[in-house]
Amino acid sequence: MSNMAPWRMPLILKASVGLHAAAGATAVALPGMWPQALASVAANHMVVTALGLWPTSRMLGPNILHLPPAAIARREITLTFDDGPDPQVTPQVLDLLDAYQVKATFFCIGTRVVQHPALAREIVRRGHRIENHSHTHRHTFSVSGLRRIEQEVRRGQDAIADTVGRAPAFFRAPAGLRNVFLDPVLHKLNLRLASWTRRGFDTARQDADQVTSRLTNGLAPGDLLLLHDGHAARTARGTPVVVEVLPRLLDACRVQNVRPVTLDAAFS
Repeated sequence: MSNMAPWRMPLILKASVGLHAAAGATAVALPGMWPQALASVAANHMVVTALGLWPTSRMLGPNILHLPPAAIARREITLTFDDGPDPQVTPQVLDLLDAYQVKATFFCIGTRVVQHPALAREIVRRGHRIENHSHTHRHTFSVSGLRRIEQEVRRGQDAIADTVGRAPAFFRAPAGLRNVFLDPVLHKLNLRLASWTRRGFDTARQDADQVTSRLTNGLAPGDLLLLHDGHAARTARGTPVVVEVLPRLLDACRVQNVRPVTLDAAFS
């Protein structure tokens, strides 16, 4: 079901529309000024593109970076795992979460949910939530047009809903990268964009100490942490980095007296 309220264009896009109109009018009224008008439009495009490549930006639309005040008051944080489910890594992550009796949110890729439906249902059976991380995790997602972006989000939504019986309420863009078309699509599909407070770069870094440090330094209520059960880097011993990091992170949560909950629970 789509939102009842109409989509509201972000201020930066309103300014961009005004700049384009002014540049066009200037080029018509003062032909000699067309190079400057063109340069202003090009600069505007560069700024808007850069905002899409800044995962924690809120200039292109609402973007969840922290949990709400009520969750902070309850000393909650949310652990999120991207790019799964992965038949080798996800079961290990689930077992660790069970051992510490905490719940997490998995931003899953639609095609992977279709490939591993039993594993997706097992995530939900153990009390965790699956949210939408696009259907195919295309590297060109942030440079796609409106139709392609809506197709990626909608197909991911349908794949997850059909497999686990519940439609996601949150969306995370592939690599956190997006463009001006994503916000109206999410509004249409009644989804909320969620990024993160901090991430450990556990798809690229093989050192579990470094990844743990990035996630735990300054750990505080309201934090939204990004890890990966899909595309996980391996340590020198061949162990998925996330499997070595997770127990240390959960121990740090206990020391800091913060409680991991699912994203939807934090906002409920």
